[in-house]
Amino acid sequence: MSMRFTEIGQQLRAYRLESGLRAEEIAARLGVSRAALYRYEKGEVIKLDTIKRLAELLKISPLSLLGIGVEYYNRPIGYFERVRQIEETADQILQLFGPVCYLTTSDAYDAALAEAFEETADQAGTERAAMRSLAEQVLGILAARKRMYAMRRPGIIAMVSIASVQRLLETGIGGSLAVSDRVRRICRDVAVTEVENMAALMETEPMGLQFGLLAGAEPSSSFKILRARDRVSLAINPFFPDSHPSAHTGVAMITGADEAVAAHQRVAEASWREAVKGPTGASRLRQLISAGVHA
Repeated sequence: MSMRFTEIGQQLRAYRLESGLRAEEIAARLGVSRAALYRYEKGEVIKLDTIKRLAELLKISPLSLLGIGVEYYNRPIGYFERVRQIEETADQILQLFGPVCYLTTSDAYDAALAEAFEETADQAGTERAAMRSLAEQVLGILAARKRMYAMRRPGIIAMVSIASVQRLLETGIGGSLAVSDRVRRICRDVAVTEVENMAALMETEPMGLQFGLLAGAEPSSSFKILRARDRVSLAINPFFPDSHPSAHTGVAMITGADEAVAAHQRVAEASWREAVKGPTGASRLRQLISAGVHA
């Protein structure tokens, strides 16, 4: 039961960040202290009536807060936080689609992203302070995910598409963000560095880390399958790490349903069989970099 309360607390934190409400606002509406709310998030026993009231405040089903059924997130911050929690116990991560595997990117990626987010926030007028705060929260969650990966080193199989890598090289990190020419150049330079790093990893094939390059039709969705000793989670994700912090570009879903996991596992296995790997994949990535440089 204590484990169940820990899980409820984790989901409560993710949904609180998703809602955009401050902890003190939720605590005040519940009639508890902010410290009490934080204790709930850390796994303290919580009454069923409180769960129902929290679900009403957060505009979700009580079953979602209890971890039953499918979790839905329509903002990057809630989804990233929930993935961070699941990655804490994951032993294997299978990723399909996206131009990079965020957990293996360099510090330069985060630095460029921070600069792009800062410029974007500065353009938000009266919402500037709120946007800066949101960006800092997102960057903090992303950084925590990297720290956890560095400590635990779960196995990763990541498949990226040629089309997505080409877009990354053309626009740079944060391609959808409106930034200055100076920051755009930085983002493009870092994109080249990250693709080269990925090529090097494909070439050396370090233990526990495999990349595959998808040369055919681009996948129609992006997802991860995260396997831990006692559970498997499927995360279907419309948000890339360099999405605008306030993006509402889709709905992310997380589920442990056996049939959903199995269906996506079959898609991933078929994609992996067709993927270009090892030195051949590394050579193809470097061709994309060279084509971009001379374009």
